[in-house]
Amino acid sequence: MTAAIPDAVLDFIDVGEGSSARRIAVRHRAGEGPGLVWLGGFKSDMQGGKAVALDGWAAEHGRAVVRFDYSGHGESSGDFADGTIGSWLEDSVAVFERFCTGPQILIGSSMGGWMALLLAREIKKRTGKASLAGLVLIAPAPDFTEELMWKNFSPAVKKEIEAKGFWLRPSEYGDGTPYPITRRLIEEGRNHLVLGSAIDLGCPVRILQGAQDPDVPWQHAFALTHRLPADDVVLTMIQDGDHRLSRPQDIARILAAVAEIG
Repeated sequence: MTAAIPDAVLDFIDVGEGSSARRIAVRHRAGEGPGLVWLGGFKSDMQGGKAVALDGWAAEHGRAVVRFDYSGHGESSGDFADGTIGSWLEDSVAVFERFCTGPQILIGSSMGGWMALLLAREIKKRTGKASLAGLVLIAPAPDFTEELMWKNFSPAVKKEIEAKGFWLRPSEYGDGTPYPITRRLIEEGRNHLVLGSAIDLGCPVRILQGAQDPDVPWQHAFALTHRLPADDVVLTMIQDGDHRLSRPQDIARILAAVAEIG
């Protein structure tokens, strides 16, 4: 009989100051490198199927792994409506610097793909105890606030966001409750756009994209690959895949991509 895998350790760290101070929930386990860092999607949390599967794989293989909830998500404090790409990047940098040592593979899903690219850029600027070993991006959504939201919103929705400061977007996920898209999210997101120029990461990148994704069209993944240096970038198109890519066969592909990097 095999021994049960112990749960990851739950920790909280404080990020920000004054009115923007928040407590970020982090689950982590010690192990060998390269370590794994999970970056979740917009309105998702670290207890989702892909994040839990990655944690289980890491435990079975004796690998270090970190996952966390952005402010306003999951077990972290803060109001979702107050969040921006910049504040969630600040969360990501704080978690990385506190919990990661040595080479790390960033695994980002949807918005987490954008976060992974932004975090990788921050890691390259800093001299810390951790470094970048590679990226695995799942239905990555860089620049989504501009390219996939603002540019696709109707004039009426744009007018509502500009007048009221937010628009309640209908949701097809979770419990179906509409959620706010704020003017601040859109405007602040423009400070972090990455698709306008080359993204030089200096590490292997694996991208998995569903061809049937209604939220992040496959053309968006293609646009990203054109911005990455071509030496070690592999885009896998999953013909019958949706946005979540959480089926057993999808998760197997994700874990295989992680294993391939190191």
